[in-house]
Amino acid sequence: MEGLDFLDTFSPVAKLTTVRLLLALAALHNWHLRQLDVNNAFLHGDLNEEVYMKLPPGLIVDNPNLVCRLQHSLYGLKQASRQWFTRLSSFLLSQGFRQSSVDHSLFLYSDNDNDITAILVYVDDIILTGNNLETIAHVTKLLDQTFSIKDLGILKFFLGLEVARSSHGIHLCQGKYVLDILSDSGMLGSRPTSTPMDYSTRLSASMGTPLSETSASSYRRLIGRLIYLTNTRPDIAHAVQQLCQYMANPTSTHSQAAFQVLRYLKGTPGFGIFFAAQGTLTLKAFSDSDWAGCRDTRRSIIGFSVYLGESLISWRSKKQSTASRSSPEAEYRALASTTCELQWLTYLLHDFRVPFLQPATLYCDNQSAIQIASNPVFHERTKHIEIDCHIVRDKVNKGLLKLLPVSSSMQLADIFTNPLSRALFQGLYFKLEMMNIHSQLAGGS
Repeated sequence: MEGLDFLDTFSPVAKLTTVRLLLALAALHNWHLRQLDVNNAFLHGDLNEEVYMKLPPGLIVDNPNLVCRLQHSLYGLKQASRQWFTRLSSFLLSQGFRQSSVDHSLFLYSDNDNDITAILVYVDDIILTGNNLETIAHVTKLLDQTFSIKDLGILKFFLGLEVARSSHGIHLCQGKYVLDILSDSGMLGSRPTSTPMDYSTRLSASMGTPLSETSASSYRRLIGRLIYLTNTRPDIAHAVQQLCQYMANPTSTHSQAAFQVLRYLKGTPGFGIFFAAQGTLTLKAFSDSDWAGCRDTRRSIIGFSVYLGESLISWRSKKQSTASRSSPEAEYRALASTTCELQWLTYLLHDFRVPFLQPATLYCDNQSAIQIASNPVFHERTKHIEIDCHIVRDKVNKGLLKLLPVSSSMQLADIFTNPLSRALFQGLYFKLEMMNIHSQLAGGS
């Protein structure tokens, strides 16, 4: 019984930011990338509880009251996925791998010869990477002997993410996923638009007429698919964040805004992020906020983008949980969120044991927010700010990050906080290190 005999029902899965960081490191260090799939993964889990099962249909026994006692998990058991991950992690740890403390689905192995091998687990899909092919082949053989795996070869398609590699770097996109969304929405023949949002319109809950239950359900399903698409399309992150707020009671205006995102995707189906093979191992972040950007709650929209060298590995567009009394406070809260992301990525890089330049650089276009983070003086504008927001000041003092000003025209995170005009959007769009590797096939330059 759930809650009595067992508690955990989920399997830890890799964070998509970890996947992007792993691919960025693989591009910079020229690591080999392989993909594995575990056959019947849930059947390998060991059960800690006594679980009995009725006899399967077709099995004839003398005593009809007999039941089966399971020694291993089966598909359909709520704890099956958790038990599979426990079995896999125990095996990897017994083979000398280290489990990352910040992403439990990441396992790393290194020796004195500077060889490094990393395994990233998403239920039964595995990315295996490292700088030594012999070690990768040995680990693959061990996994196959223990669990029966399928070696899918060079990493090309993972969780719907299309991976293409060349001597210049690694390209990550969801082109097929985009075309599937357009096809299911009936928008394959639509006329493309140059931006995912109309910069002259601010959405609110009261705009438009309520959708029918069928249309509202379709709207929610579409936004759910667009949320997953933002894993490789930072250019639509702000538009999707805005549309997510109205999933409970969508209106015709919200539906039209969602269709504009689809029309934008129609013109850019093959675009994705690019991890360059050249660059320096340093973290660089841009943080921004749109004060009181939500018309319904007057809460601010925060946004940030984090780069490893020249490769974009993490971004976010999110509405703050509380209202800010001033623009500097909103910017300061955005700095706190970005600082937490930089700290987490720093821990992750330490787990990989790859040398990288410190401190990380954090750019902000609000001088008042920079002053609040740099000076331990509490005055009327800051004494009401929660204690946890002052993590920025602590990390600056400890040398984790260096806070620098940047002009508003060079603020790359602005694309995550505001709907922009075509000229401004395209100017920032190309600085996200995105590209379309299919442009020549589509008739582009």
